[in-house]
Amino acid sequence: MDVEKRLRAAVQSYWDARRKNKEKQVQSGKIDAGTRGEVTGGTQMGALEVLVSDILCEAGLKKVDVRTRTALELPGYFRATKKWDLIVVSEGALVLVMEFKSQAGKSIGNNVNNRSEEAVGSAKDIWTAFREGRFGQFPPPFLGYLFLLEDCDNVKNPVVNKEPYFQVDPEFRGETIKSKERPRYKGVSYSRRYELRCRRLVLEQLYTSACFLMATNSPKTKITQPASDLTFQRFVAALQGHVVTFLGSRSA
Repeated sequence: MDVEKRLRAAVQSYWDARRKNKEKQVQSGKIDAGTRGEVTGGTQMGALEVLVSDILCEAGLKKVDVRTRTALELPGYFRATKKWDLIVVSEGALVLVMEFKSQAGKSIGNNVNNRSEEAVGSAKDIWTAFREGRFGQFPPPFLGYLFLLEDCDNVKNPVVNKEPYFQVDPEFRGETIKSKERPRYKGVSYSRRYELRCRRLVLEQLYTSACFLMATNSPKTKITQPASDLTFQRFVAALQGHVVTFLGSRSA
């Protein structure tokens, strides 16, 4: 399977789905504020989910064990259940859990912190549930995180941090702004913030592997992968390695 070709098609499907959702809103006369109407249909990440599902099946998993639409609820620790985007349950074992998230439109800055809180909270919840024996297994499942960000000018511009009392993490500061008072910094862009978040989710062992993609919203979308440690190819290799390890443990 040509993974890169399938990835381009899946990302293009994402933009097509958003446009179709928006068109349905217009036709019905019920238009959500901002870009909400584009995502109300809830199927925009479907092609990416199918792509990952195909990759898992080619690695050896049974198609019936890979879930992307229904029966996606798993127990948590701080809440009774959470509905994930893709899960794999095989022979009574939780093999893999995945989140697919995206951000597009002019209001990207409004959701940066929310997306971070969601990612950290969901990971903490499921790992604590695993510790408490909710899945009755060992070794632990693979926890994956894929994030798609619209590639546009407003995600690449510096974003100034408000620091009334303490300075932010140096990674978020960006270039220095000349000032007679204490040092001030331009702040890094939203794209850089999302990249840092994906990387740190893995470094802090909240997720087994993460992928960070940027793509233009155009008839022929262009995909950019700004971080070599967060590429789709590397993410796929991690998925395949986990599946091989799991199947090997079952046949031993």
